[in-house]
Amino acid sequence: MTITADSVKQLRERTGAGMMECKKALVETGGDLEAAAEIMRKSGLAKADKKATRVAAEGRIAFAGSADGKSGVLVELNCETDFVAREADFIAFADDLARVALASGAATVEALLAAQGREGVTLEERRRVLVAKIGENLSVRRLVHLTAPSVLGSYLHGARIGALVALDHGNPALAQELAKDLAMHVAAINPQYVDSSAVAPEHLAKEREILVAQAAGEGKPAAIVEKMVDGRLRKFLAEITLVGQPFVKDPDTTVEKLLKQAGAKVTAFARLEVGAGIEKKQENFAEEVMAQVKGSEKR
Repeated sequence: MTITADSVKQLRERTGAGMMECKKALVETGGDLEAAAEIMRKSGLAKADKKATRVAAEGRIAFAGSADGKSGVLVELNCETDFVAREADFIAFADDLARVALASGAATVEALLAAQGREGVTLEERRRVLVAKIGENLSVRRLVHLTAPSVLGSYLHGARIGALVALDHGNPALAQELAKDLAMHVAAINPQYVDSSAVAPEHLAKEREILVAQAAGEGKPAAIVEKMVDGRLRKFLAEITLVGQPFVKDPDTTVEKLLKQAGAKVTAFARLEVGAGIEKKQENFAEEVMAQVKGSEKR
């Protein structure tokens, strides 16, 4: 019999499972929507959407790089627990996400999940199947592409932090180690901008306003306040820009000085850290158990 797109859509909405799983269940039940939903519940495939509201703040950063060493991609795949983040299927899926992102050029998470992987199904369908198998909410949160004029440096700190640095250098072969060292620096120090020219004027204006108020509160003359503010603003810019920071492997040398010595220039960088910005729910195990006990007593 013919399974209509509308029946597949209805089953997907009810179960939260992938399109191929829904179609297979409908074929198996001769198009019976109720029976198909029951089959999927029994197999665990209908659990995916129920887990979608859980906070997924653990996970890993995966990297894939081009053969010429000039392009790369970082992808953040999240789960609920650190245990799952170390699970083989989870790691394999994260690596496939990065590989497909690089090959397809997908610019958004939505485009990446719509792309097909090795099995001939979309990555979104694979994600849903994995949710049902593992029993945790999994989400592809972010991806970032970077292409360098000469060489791209990459660094993964375990699987929780990933960094890319695009370098412009006359001799890419000599710049390989420098690019990797700078990616390590970005992973460790987390600068916000390449240099002061990249800082938004409104950001600088707001910081100057704050510094003026701080200095004025110290009771200094206006001329002194102006000099104090200029000095503090330079320090502020050095702290938030990559070139202004002391190099992580040699704190006596700034990144700017290191780049000048090598005759190189950083054109862009990117950094992803697992769970950054996600508010984790603090679970109280004792309270959770007591709540379950009280709930069972009321039945």
